Amino acid sequence: MRSLLIMLILSVIALPATANAAWWNKDWPYRKEVIIDASSKGGNITQPAGRVPLLVRLHAGNFTFSDASEKGDDLRFVAADDKTPLNFHVESFDPLLGVATIWVDVPQFPAGVPLKIWMYYGNKKAPAASDPAATFDPNYTLVYHFDGPAGAAPIDATANHSNAGNPPPGVEEAAIVGKGAKFLGAGGILIPASPALAVAADGAFTFSAWVKTAAPQPRAALYVRRDGAGSLVVGLDQGVPFVEVQGASGLQRAAAPHAVAPNQWAYIAVTADGKTVTLYVNGRPAGTIAGGLPALAAPAMLGADPAAGSTLAAFAGELDEVRLSNVARSPTLIQVDASSQGAESRLVAYGQDQKQAGIGFGTLGLIVTHVDAPAWFIISLLAVLGVASWCVMWVKTSYVNRVDRLNEKFLAFLHEHGHDPGALEGKLNDDRFAESDIYRIYHAGAAEIARRAQRGEIGVSDEGVEVVRSLMNTRLVRENQRLSSALVVLTIAISGGPFLGLLGTVVGVMITFADIAAAGDVNINAIAPGISAALLATIAGLAVAIPALFGYNYILLRNKNVSANMLVFVDEFVARISEQHRTTQRPMAAE
Repeated sequence: MRSLLIMLILSVIALPATANAAWWNKDWPYRKEVIIDASSKGGNITQPAGRVPLLVRLHAGNFTFSDASEKGDDLRFVAADDKTPLNFHVESFDPLLGVATIWVDVPQFPAGVPLKIWMYYGNKKAPAASDPAATFDPNYTLVYHFDGPAGAAPIDATANHSNAGNPPPGVEEAAIVGKGAKFLGAGGILIPASPALAVAADGAFTFSAWVKTAAPQPRAALYVRRDGAGSLVVGLDQGVPFVEVQGASGLQRAAAPHAVAPNQWAYIAVTADGKTVTLYVNGRPAGTIAGGLPALAAPAMLGADPAAGSTLAAFAGELDEVRLSNVARSPTLIQVDASSQGAESRLVAYGQDQKQAGIGFGTLGLIVTHVDAPAWFIISLLAVLGVASWCVMWVKTSYVNRVDRLNEKFLAFLHEHGHDPGALEGKLNDDRFAESDIYRIYHAGAAEIARRAQRGEIGVSDEGVEVVRSLMNTRLVRENQRLSSALVVLTIAISGGPFLGLLGTVVGVMITFADIAAAGDVNINAIAPGISAALLATIAGLAVAIPALFGYNYILLRNKNVSANMLVFVDEFVARISEQHRTTQRPMAAE
């Protein structure tokens, strides 16, 4: 049993060491799996999407912010080979609120299968490696995260530095991805003209943005660009996304078949490849225009139309993650963006946390790292109760085994002497049987007989027999008390362990839901770690109670057998004394 336990402990220690054998950089003590699930169980991406800037969301439910540096400077992302660093940049990192958004450059997005990448953290001395320009491919000409402070113009995250000409009318602190721009129905954001943003006639182009409105508006402008007689307009008409192109073929318009839901974020994109202009809503094609775009080199505007006398209304609502490209992005990439950036994405999952040194985290470590303080307190109580119950089981099992073995030796000794109660005459303190229950009971009876003999009594009277029986029964009760001592610890473990564990689980679930409500992020990745950690208290309670239950029943059965043997011995001993009493009394009656 001991050797098996030692082997089990060694195997538990050895397994994480094997799992952690490959480690990108030893200066980073922690890493975490980020799983891009393009299979049918995840995002269901069936076609190649190429290079993708992937959004990684961290929150208190899937990440321990205290293990990383205060601003997330120590974050690093590595490809599945655990050797190739990936470009990334941190949009926001707030350990106080327990939320972070990071964009990771995935060079080749998977199609139909999961792909694992690694996120390393924990080296709090590491310099920041966030690189926005390297995260987005060169075909992105403008990316606005709207992550700046209130009153500041949006900064372009690409290498083109296509910064906005003015700040947004307002800032939305909790947009679809971090902060967003708030529009009040008056005024927009100017995008100055630049060579990087110029679109040639019939040239390639992509616009995409997340949009949310509180109420439908007639012809609300989202993106407007006019250059001479040509123009491109993307907007919402009573909540219905539309695109209008004014070119050589006149004014052409395409609209989605349905309006977007009020107060819900919708992903709207428009692509042009020189032959077709396509409107997308939430990653799906929603309308097309035959032909290409006119040449556009003038400034553009978000949320309003700069032209005087325009029929477009200023937008009232919110925008986030506005992007422009000088290529027509593929339908698959549009689908990936809509799927991965949504609030309840099934495309990105978070796997095991691992620690470089020591036992390592693994799946169990992910659970352990999310156990809250009240649950730890209860688990600590259960650990103390568990250790106490195992000690009691060990001590009591050893004791009853030793007593049972010595009882058998003592009874064998008496059997060799014809069950003579006087077999140990003069040896009433024989150390060979000192721990035998039956010997101690025998000692109580034999000592009384010896005492009577010293007073000159011949034989044992009927009253003397009853005295001997009473003394032996008294000793028997004391021996039973000794056998049962400390078993109350096992009964407490059996009955109290599960209830303590349940208390820890209920408190943990309560705290988990409270944290999720505070973070405002409801998805399985936010809930699962906290609930799993809460259930650890129940498992701890059962782990204490189940062995204690088996041990208690085993020890109780052994105690009953020993007690039964003691009762039988008392009856046999008294019967022997009574028989000797009668034998002694008959000759005296004959005289």
